[in-house]
Amino acid sequence: MKRCCALALALLLAMGCIPWGAAADAQEVTILFTHDLHSHFLPQRAEDGGESGGYARLKTAIDAEKAAHPDALLVDGGDFSIGSLIQTLYTTQAAELRTMGALGYDAATIGNHEFDHTGLGFAQMLNAAADARDAAWAALDEAQPDQPGPLEVFQELYGPATFFFPALLTANYTPAPDNPDRTYIQEAMDRYGMAETQLIERGGVSFGIFGLMGQDSHDCAPTSGFVLEDAVLAAERCVETLQAQGADVIVCLSHSGTNENPKRSEDELLAKAVDGIDVIISGHTHTTLTEPLVVNDTYLVSAGPYCENLGSLTLRKDSSGAKTLVDYHLTPIDETLPEAPDINALVEAWKVQVGETYLDRYGFTYDQVLTTAEFDLSTPAPGIQQGNNLGNLAADAFLWAAERLEAGAPNVQTVSVTAAGVLRAPLHAGEITVSQAFDVLSMGVGADGTSGFPLVGVYLTGKELKAAAEVDASVTPIMPEAQLYLGGMEYAFNTHRMFFDRVMAARLYEPFAGSEAFSDLKDDQLYRVVTGMYSAQMLGTVKAKSLGLLSLEPKMADGTPVRDFNDCILYDAAGNEIKEWYALASYLESFGEEGVPEQYANESGDGRKQVSQSWNVVELMKNPGWTTLAVLAVVILTVVLAALLTRRVLRRRR
Repeated sequence: MKRCCALALALLLAMGCIPWGAAADAQEVTILFTHDLHSHFLPQRAEDGGESGGYARLKTAIDAEKAAHPDALLVDGGDFSIGSLIQTLYTTQAAELRTMGALGYDAATIGNHEFDHTGLGFAQMLNAAADARDAAWAALDEAQPDQPGPLEVFQELYGPATFFFPALLTANYTPAPDNPDRTYIQEAMDRYGMAETQLIERGGVSFGIFGLMGQDSHDCAPTSGFVLEDAVLAAERCVETLQAQGADVIVCLSHSGTNENPKRSEDELLAKAVDGIDVIISGHTHTTLTEPLVVNDTYLVSAGPYCENLGSLTLRKDSSGAKTLVDYHLTPIDETLPEAPDINALVEAWKVQVGETYLDRYGFTYDQVLTTAEFDLSTPAPGIQQGNNLGNLAADAFLWAAERLEAGAPNVQTVSVTAAGVLRAPLHAGEITVSQAFDVLSMGVGADGTSGFPLVGVYLTGKELKAAAEVDASVTPIMPEAQLYLGGMEYAFNTHRMFFDRVMAARLYEPFAGSEAFSDLKDDQLYRVVTGMYSAQMLGTVKAKSLGLLSLEPKMADGTPVRDFNDCILYDAAGNEIKEWYALASYLESFGEEGVPEQYANESGDGRKQVSQSWNVVELMKNPGWTTLAVLAVVILTVVLAALLTRRVLRRRR
């Protein structure tokens, strides 16, 4: 009986051979879409006091849309992983893909965060998904051991296509030829059934789907070990292939995104350059489009990140190929939607596994309350140079962990650093749990192969610490995610001063000394800097990014350059990596019933970073660096030359 059901399902999927527009002059299609889900299995508190997201509520919204549009396609634009504690099951259980399968997704593409565990971790995730699929099919085979198994029958019809999980599509992202794990990764991709394109028949319509990775996405995945083909070339190839296969509607799942700057709006540029794409599901930039963008007769749509909305696009296309927008709307995934019991049970099962396999070593549980806060601790506002209470809290947590959690910590003056780009979620007023602390610092993977960037301890000179403050002052306007928050050091800068010479003053302080104790930075002295692995790696790129005007070279305690940041990881007494999130959770737990101290109440920080926008001449010229002096010298020389030239002209006229 089970085998018959599986065969019937396969035959149903194979049906729908009437071309779109052939049976009637025009026909409607509906595409449901998400992107940038970031492992948001559970609802999160929203700014308005309600709740947002959660896959059990998303399932309710999907079911409602499919009741209205039974032949709707459900797709995702990438970055379906990394963003909550359940991501810790990524490489071993493929919890994201398996839950997307239960939600009914037809296809998805991959994003940069699918490679936070490197290309090897991505392959492990694919194998975990394939293992679960094969085990399910094996269970069906056991019921009828003397007959061909349903898996073989299904693969005969569809090749290596997946069944319990969405088809994963990528046309321009492949393992690099020099990647030592290339063979293993490619075998995992083949085993899962990854492909460039996929044809899916629904209600007499043939959907041709392909996936793309964007240039900025690739730049955000430096450890992927993959190479990127030009998106336009790949898209042209896919469109040609799908048209030849008879696709009626061509859908691109793009993890490239849109941008207010036309030169950086990759998906708009793609639509302009490539004819024949009907719809682009645009992920990566976390954009929410309340109306589609129409470029070169291509509809670009985005539903926003973190499972905030389910997008729905309905088009009518006639036999001539002309498209008409019938309906476009975003359904908020919030507390007004009931939770689907089956998905809720699945998510709860994942939570249990997280507690047993990941949290136990740290002595925490998933929903454990660490402390309370009487105020919000918000993520930094993009494009605004100022302090931030969440950034300060995280920086202080790193410093506290180096002092209280690290085994064999050296007794040296230490500064801590974190960046706006790694602060992924706010902490709202009320109870703060372990899972919420993890959400704040959920990125990356450690040398131990488990989720979360570890803290590392490196050394910089006093001169280089001032340069770090200069990075914050000068680079942030063009790269908001590079805005820094420091513990154990305070500094002041003026945004109107010369580029790379905006810092006016910097000094050290002891945050846990019980009293203010300031000291001046000494240019040649080495100071220990504790930060996350990603931020530490970025410190070494400052010289290149500043065209050699600033230099930061992370060092070992003896002053020699760091060759491998894994040698600098901080460990606790039990031998566990001290993850960024673990430092934050432990620091929060130390507050106990008294709650988060009032020193973190001000959203713009506590004054350790003082940002001035004054045009006061004294501020503009205070402690000038060589860039200011050089420009001043050029200005003075120009004025003198102009005066001499003017005098000479006047003399000639006389």
